[in-house]
Amino acid sequence: MPERPQALFAMTAENVPLVFPPAVLARLRESVDIDPGLVAEDLTDPALADVLARTEILVTGWGCPRLDAAVLDAAPKLRAVLHSAGSVKGFAGAEIWRRGIAVSSAAEANAVPVAEYTLAVILLAGKDVFVRRERLRAERASPGWGIVPGIGNHGRRVGVIGASRIGRKVIELLRPFDLSVSLTDPYVDENAAAELGVPLLPLDDLLRTSDVVTVHAPETPETRHLIGVRELALMPDGAVLVNTARGSLVDTDALVAELRSGRLSAVLDVTDPEPLPADSPLHELPGAFVTPHLAGSQGNELARLGLAVVEEAERVVSGAGVAFPVAFEALERGA
Repeated sequence: MPERPQALFAMTAENVPLVFPPAVLARLRESVDIDPGLVAEDLTDPALADVLARTEILVTGWGCPRLDAAVLDAAPKLRAVLHSAGSVKGFAGAEIWRRGIAVSSAAEANAVPVAEYTLAVILLAGKDVFVRRERLRAERASPGWGIVPGIGNHGRRVGVIGASRIGRKVIELLRPFDLSVSLTDPYVDENAAAELGVPLLPLDDLLRTSDVVTVHAPETPETRHLIGVRELALMPDGAVLVNTARGSLVDTDALVAELRSGRLSAVLDVTDPEPLPADSPLHELPGAFVTPHLAGSQGNELARLGLAVVEEAERVVSGAGVAFPVAFEALERGA
C-alpha cells in the first residue's frame, strides 16, 4: 500500500467529530494520514510546526484560522485545502492560489439542506400555513372546513433571486410541482436560464409577478439591502418573501413596515442583525415566520459535508483534480 499523504485538520476542534463521524473519518483515513486528535485552531502554534511542515492536505472547516503567507511558508508541501463548509472567504487569500494550491469547498453539499428547507417553506407558504397557524393560535377557533380562496400551489408564481448553487438546486427541486418559476441574476444570460428551464427577468419584473420571492444571492457590498422599501412595494399584496441567504440582503426596517401593514408575509432563516435582539418586532408579528439559521447543514446533515471532503481527498491522492474547485476570481461575488 502506498504511503498516505500527511493531512491536518484546521478548524474548531469540537466540529471534527460532528462533520467527520466514525464511518466518514475511517474512510478519510484510508486515503490520508490524519490524526483526529490533532486539530489546528492556531496554525502558528510551535507545537504544530513539524506536522505542518509535512502536511500536503489541509482539511478546513468552521473556525479555520487565516491561511496567510507565514502559515503557507510553514507548510511548503501543501497542495490542497479541502473545506468542509461553504465559503472560504473568512480564511483564504490570494496567496493560496498564487502558490498553485488547490482549494475545494463543500458548498455544493451544504446547498442541499438549504434548498430542501426552501422547497418546504415555499409549499407551506402557498397554503398560507404560517399566517393561518398564527391566527388559529390567537383566536383559538377554527374557521371550519370551508374553501379558502386565494391559497394553494397550483400555478403559484415563484421568483428566485440568484442562480447560486442553492438557487439552482431550488429551481431543480421545484420542477416537479405545478408552479411557475422565474429567475433574476445579473450574471446569468437567457441561454443559461433556458438551460435551467426558467425565464430570466429583471429584478423589478420578478418582484411584480411573483407570489413567493426566495432570496439566494451572495452577501456583497452591492447586494446589501437588495430588497428595500422600493422593492418590497413592488411585490403583490399577499406575497411572501423567503430569505435563507444573508440577512443584510433585506432592509429589516422596510420589511417590518410591510409586515405590520399585513400586506406581505415573510419566512426568514437569516436576519439583520443576527441573532435578533429580544425586542425585535419580527418575534411577534404574525406575518413573520423566523427560524434560527437552521436551513444549512445541521445534525446528521453535517456528515454530508465530511463525505464531500473525503471524496475530494480521494481525488487528490489519486492524482485527479478536485471536483468542486474554488476559483479566486469567484470570491468577490460569492457567498
